[in-house]
Amino acid sequence: MLFEVWAPRAREVTLQLNGRPLPMRPAPGGEGWWEAEADAEPGARYGFALDGGEVLPDPRGRALPDGPDGLSAVVDPSRFPWRHSWRGRELAGAVLYELHVGTFTEAGTFDAAAQHLPHLAELGITHVQLMPVAPFPGRHGWGYDGVAPWAVHEPYGGPEGLARFVDAAHEHGLGVVLDVVHNHLGPSGNRLPAFGPYFTERHHTPWGAAVNLDGPDSDQVRAYFVGSALAFLRDYRLDGLRLDAVHALADDRAEHVLAELSAAVDALAEAERRPMFLVAESDRNDPRTVAPRESHGHGLHAQWNDDFHHALHAAVTAESQGYYGDFARAPIAALAKALTCGFFHDGGYSSFRGRRHGRPLDRSTVRAHQLVGYAQTHDQVGNRALGDRLAALLGPERLAPVAALVLCGPFTPMLFMGEEWGATTPWQYFTDHQDPALAAAVRDGRRREFATHGWTAAEVPDPQDPATRDRSCLDWNEPVREPAKAALLEWHRRLIAIRHRHLPPDLRLDAVRCDFDETARWLVLHNGPLTVAANLASEPALLPLGPGPFATLAASHTEERRDPPDGELSLPPHAAQVLLRT
Repeated sequence: MLFEVWAPRAREVTLQLNGRPLPMRPAPGGEGWWEAEADAEPGARYGFALDGGEVLPDPRGRALPDGPDGLSAVVDPSRFPWRHSWRGRELAGAVLYELHVGTFTEAGTFDAAAQHLPHLAELGITHVQLMPVAPFPGRHGWGYDGVAPWAVHEPYGGPEGLARFVDAAHEHGLGVVLDVVHNHLGPSGNRLPAFGPYFTERHHTPWGAAVNLDGPDSDQVRAYFVGSALAFLRDYRLDGLRLDAVHALADDRAEHVLAELSAAVDALAEAERRPMFLVAESDRNDPRTVAPRESHGHGLHAQWNDDFHHALHAAVTAESQGYYGDFARAPIAALAKALTCGFFHDGGYSSFRGRRHGRPLDRSTVRAHQLVGYAQTHDQVGNRALGDRLAALLGPERLAPVAALVLCGPFTPMLFMGEEWGATTPWQYFTDHQDPALAAAVRDGRRREFATHGWTAAEVPDPQDPATRDRSCLDWNEPVREPAKAALLEWHRRLIAIRHRHLPPDLRLDAVRCDFDETARWLVLHNGPLTVAANLASEPALLPLGPGPFATLAASHTEERRDPPDGELSLPPHAAQVLLRT
């Protein structure tokens, strides 16, 4: 087989294969590539030594059986024993489910997670969105400190474990989306700088030097990350990728790397004859993120909508700290604007940022499914001091209108694992750094961060304590032993079924409108053929529905399940009703 590595500054490169050194030669065409041919079977250990230095793992290696500090292992994706064919699932009409492999079960592996796929299929989920699975030091972590973007974390099950999980998901009709991190690598175990100018001091990010996307030799750096994305989509039969924090991709070139990536993914989807999509996380509220490339956009297929989350969270919790402050002044109005316009911040002043922020989306062209809507995510739960979920803050009995607005709202809905039954197990920030100095710095930094908000050091969980991870594992018996959580699970199942049956998958934003009362704390969402009536107050409310007639599809309360008379609907506190305009 052919071994290749990009090392433009090296004078000589040696392939170390199963303990045997083999000299490499400059590849034809130059550009800093080196190559060597050698016989190797899957599992063979190998690495590269530059100019007589230590042997390092392959930057494009697909497996690191001994972790980021060990050698790479040969992987042949063509030998994965796929059992099920897969034609893909579109983003339009999807219901996403964000899942962290390491805490979805106590075992924390792909195989253990796969045992719960029937639950997700029965719930009505269409795509499982895995949090990052790139290798990082230690066993447990969120995954955003990965250091090998082409490989799969061995404690989860490695490449074969990921392939088995995807195959099992396809058996149940579920697509799989993978969260990938291209904006930085973790603080420990990153060997890329030894091989070439993968990073640049021309730009800086919250994690330090930026990925070199626009400086000298950036062609190869861009190809490195684009190639990684295509490899996962192709070799693991994934349906899409979630791109972490694309606002941190500093790129001054005429063609942004996101446009280059989206073009490559669209071409791969055409070649593979199945749909593939890219979903961005971005805090810029920039319409160019999802605008077509022919209109000078980046051509991504969707983006997360934090404005919707922030408005909904402020409306149901009354929290106003940090970025919630912009939404807390009139949270019901903010929620109505986010539901109908997509972005709340669309060029107006943001007190949190101290400046104007965002630009408006074109409601006549943007499809509602191009925004992902959610009430909880790993970020919005895990970045709280105690990792407390909405169910812990409000109780499961107050979550019915939240679920209705997410699951029968205009955006592509996403649930965070356990949300469907109102899980009260926290999801906290946990790490397993092997470097004692780094572990101490992370622990102290998190305590300093929350000390500014009034938390004592003793109150903030220690990320390095194994108990922090253990507390964050889902308790799958919660909906079995607690009737209120079983009822909430059934409510989620009914809402998702309504969405699949009645909501067209490709509605434009201008098909959405809202009526609301800030003082009485109710909102009526008209979303295509569906109307969602939500009372967020602690008092009963009378909500105007507008012209009917309406047929009730689901009600969270038992007092009234009849079809409402034309014009108005009475709702008890913290209740929701979903209706079909007939």
